[in-house]
Amino acid sequence: MTASSPLTGKTAVVTGASSGIGRAIAAHLAAAGAHVFLAGRTQATMEEAAKQIRERGGKATIVTLDVRDPVQVKDLVDGAVRETGHLDVFVNNAGLSHPGTVADGDPEHWREMLETNVLALLVGSKEAIRAMRACKAHGFVVNISSIAGRSDASGVYGATKHAVNAIATTLRKELEDDTIRVVNVMPGAVATNFARNFDPKVIQGFAKALGVEAEFRPGEHLPPELIDKIQTVARKTMASADDIARAVVFAVTQPIELNIFELVVRPQKQLQL
Repeated sequence: MTASSPLTGKTAVVTGASSGIGRAIAAHLAAAGAHVFLAGRTQATMEEAAKQIRERGGKATIVTLDVRDPVQVKDLVDGAVRETGHLDVFVNNAGLSHPGTVADGDPEHWREMLETNVLALLVGSKEAIRAMRACKAHGFVVNISSIAGRSDASGVYGATKHAVNAIATTLRKELEDDTIRVVNVMPGAVATNFARNFDPKVIQGFAKALGVEAEFRPGEHLPPELIDKIQTVARKTMASADDIARAVVFAVTQPIELNIFELVVRPQKQLQL
């Protein structure tokens, strides 16, 4: 990192930064010079990520919160502004999936997806825009959506990502006269802990087909070494979290007069789960 790094002096907030794509985005934004606020539920993994950022000469602050609580999201934004004086990048990355049919689904799982993937994103965007306008930032609101949001039959999870895409398009139009750009990133299959709520038999079968042994219980995080191994073995069919992070850094380092609004980031061969 040097004084000429493109985000030097900028403040960035990343939700869902405990692992996976969020953690990678935080690391890449910090490497580009930003003071990064890592926000999520798992303090230990965020502390580890922040330590790695600082060891590389970056600036990182962790905030443990539940993004489903609008008050906590507002406090996150206000705290970042209070500590640094401004807000320049806000990444709505927190999200989760509970696979299942509509006919036999669990309404509590639907509620969790809607509150995390949609409501929290709305609140995060609103609070970020408020803060960016107040400090007259050349700002970026980044949504991590999914290619599931481009499919007509992608279940309740896909429905939440359709909502994210609609919200992003609406915000882009609302902010055309502001110095705030909206970026909507739609990843394809990525080797992360995203599938932790999937049927273990599905994940174990996929891993076995790749020659990788996988044992875990629903809701548990996969060991990092296992994720690395899966991603290495399946490089043509699964992107890495770093791939998504590089796309985000590209979008938020463009001139404010240019809007890299929509990015689909997928591996060489699209995996269908």
